[in-house]
Amino acid sequence: METINGYVDHIIFQNKENGYTVLSLISEGEEITCVGMAKGLTQGENISAQGDYVEHPVYSRQFKFSTYRTVAPTDRVGIERYLASGAVKGVGAALAARIVKKFGDDTLRIMEEEPERLAEIKGISERKAQEIALQIEEKKDLRDALIYLQQYGISNTLAVRIYDTYGMSLYSVMQENPYKLAEDVAGIGFKLADEIAEKIGIHTDSDYRIRSGIFYTLQQSIGEGHCYLPMEVLLDRACLLLGVDKEYIRPQVDNLMMDKKIVIKPEGVFTATYYYAELNCARMLADLDISMTETENLPSQNMAITKKLEKLAGNLEMDSEGLQVQAVMKSIQNGLFILSGGPGTGKTTTINLMIRYFESEGLDIFLAAPTGRAAKRMTEATGFEARTIHRMLELNSALSDENARRVRFERNEENPLEADVVIIDEMSMVDIQLFQALLKAITPGTRLILVGDVNQLPSVGSGQVLRDLIGSGRFPMVELKKIFRQAETSDIIVNAHRINNGEQIVMDNKSKDFFMLERNDVNVIYKHMVQLVRDKLPKYVNATPFDVQVLTPMRKGSLGCETLNGILQQYLNPPDTGKREYTGGSVIYREGDKVMQIKNNYQLEWEVVSKYGIPVDGGTGVFNGDMGRILEINEAASSLVVEYDEHRRVTYPFSMLEELELSYAITIHKSQGSEYPAVLLPLLGGPRMLFNRNLLYTAITRAKSCVTILGSSETVREMIDNTSENRRYTAFAQRIREIYRGDKEYQG
Repeated sequence: METINGYVDHIIFQNKENGYTVLSLISEGEEITCVGMAKGLTQGENISAQGDYVEHPVYSRQFKFSTYRTVAPTDRVGIERYLASGAVKGVGAALAARIVKKFGDDTLRIMEEEPERLAEIKGISERKAQEIALQIEEKKDLRDALIYLQQYGISNTLAVRIYDTYGMSLYSVMQENPYKLAEDVAGIGFKLADEIAEKIGIHTDSDYRIRSGIFYTLQQSIGEGHCYLPMEVLLDRACLLLGVDKEYIRPQVDNLMMDKKIVIKPEGVFTATYYYAELNCARMLADLDISMTETENLPSQNMAITKKLEKLAGNLEMDSEGLQVQAVMKSIQNGLFILSGGPGTGKTTTINLMIRYFESEGLDIFLAAPTGRAAKRMTEATGFEARTIHRMLELNSALSDENARRVRFERNEENPLEADVVIIDEMSMVDIQLFQALLKAITPGTRLILVGDVNQLPSVGSGQVLRDLIGSGRFPMVELKKIFRQAETSDIIVNAHRINNGEQIVMDNKSKDFFMLERNDVNVIYKHMVQLVRDKLPKYVNATPFDVQVLTPMRKGSLGCETLNGILQQYLNPPDTGKREYTGGSVIYREGDKVMQIKNNYQLEWEVVSKYGIPVDGGTGVFNGDMGRILEINEAASSLVVEYDEHRRVTYPFSMLEELELSYAITIHKSQGSEYPAVLLPLLGGPRMLFNRNLLYTAITRAKSCVTILGSSETVREMIDNTSENRRYTAFAQRIREIYRGDKEYQG
């Protein structure tokens, strides 16, 4: 690693959000282009930077610095250049010259220690002298903080976040309780805080450390989909993480409860956020679950509604058992209704009949789904506009203060949705936090209709909302089971139901839309996967190779999506002199690549532009599972542009590429709510808890026209027989029963 010293001649580019900076540095008379994280660095400052020279394919030789520190200029020329650069607001070239002429080499000391003396110079009032002194002090404080934090291995980017969060109190936080950083500063988790604490000399059995470790353990479990952990599971996990005995951990669980950070219930330990999310949802559901009809006139009302529904059904294909009409009737009679069923059972037809009825009554109807793809499918199936739940609730990421962002929906209890009927599809994908936001925006008297397939994988986020709603046994619901004649011609649908029922499927390749290609060598699977995705399946389903989706149970391993993406990228979007690319970590991002957002980002801005490049729509929020294509890579701006569904364009700085993954192959979990013309499943075998019936069922039902399994038929048979699932610790059904009448009546 090399060190270079010089002054910043000018800033070429700086991302105000994360501090990524490209600058021109004058060092020993030579102009050097430098790149790195340097939030707050301004033109004219003298710095000492540590890093290495790299050869950029477009911009030639650059110095890529990992750390830097600002240093005071040591001579009159350097001081004047610094002050004249604009680094101090209100001081230009002429005023800088007068200041340096007056105080010479002692200028910076006077500005820091005797700032009132600046008023001796013509053109500087006492007030302006104070303002200049304040700026100098703030820059000095930030510079000192960065130098202090660097000794603990903290990068400049995180150091600036720490300084922004605590200001000058960061020193006391670091010395007394560095674990507080994990709670307050984005990007610092328990493990980094633990490394800092070790360098400071805090003992492993420190109360602060143990409390932070317990809370971190609960937060990690939320990432696994849980809303709580049983006490013993929590103690075991925390014990393993912290390396201390349980006798030290249990008392700190009680202390966290006293601090109201966690809630302890008979079933286990919750973070306060998730306990109250489940409880609040249960309370709001009870408020919505009201009768919408007059009981004294019920028989005559029902007869009139039934006749009207028969007339409205028109050309819709309805089941002979009348279950769909019964479902529509219940949606009319109740403030809250759940419609469940697998593929081909008529959920869409039932929704269409609901819409026809409510529209005939002059009611305002809102349709929504958790993802853009699911909303698009809902629009195509109903002819009515459907939006994502986030857009319907009018997501607005606003600054809550100067340095911190918070997520806010404009539609909430104070500004509810102006609708008479709200229909939500793909409810299996909705997690407890999103469900809470939805319920807050719906007032009693508005009908809420929840539609989904409970046999799909649970949501990526915490909870299993649809399963718990049904499991509570408290709400009106209809489950559609009968497969319609038209759907019976699809082996995708027939096999999906057989798999769900635990029945083995026929894999003789006599089907028109369901194929099993027996291949037991990984390299052979790679070869045939490329041939199928690139050449054969697109022609078979009349689509492009980018419409064919490879789904896999795993991220890692020879048939995990990370390996498969590298292979598929090489053949579907190979290197080309006309395509720019950027290597971030171990991933090559190339113009034209198929990519996926892998975490909810409520602050990311998107825009829709006309064919002339003029923005015609815009908003914020890109969500876990959104898929798009890389339109442009701009090395000069250190960013790339991705276009998502509905032509939404998002610009990502290179520093945020950890939120993007190649998506030629994705995990089955990430495919929820989506539908693809053709799905390819490479299956050879894997962990029993992962390779189960639920996962196979979800994968099969993502295909619209063709499913091809490439691998072992024995693995498929084992998955159908395997009913084991990773249990999610949720208590939503329990909270619902408590709100209604109490547990005792519902036990047994």
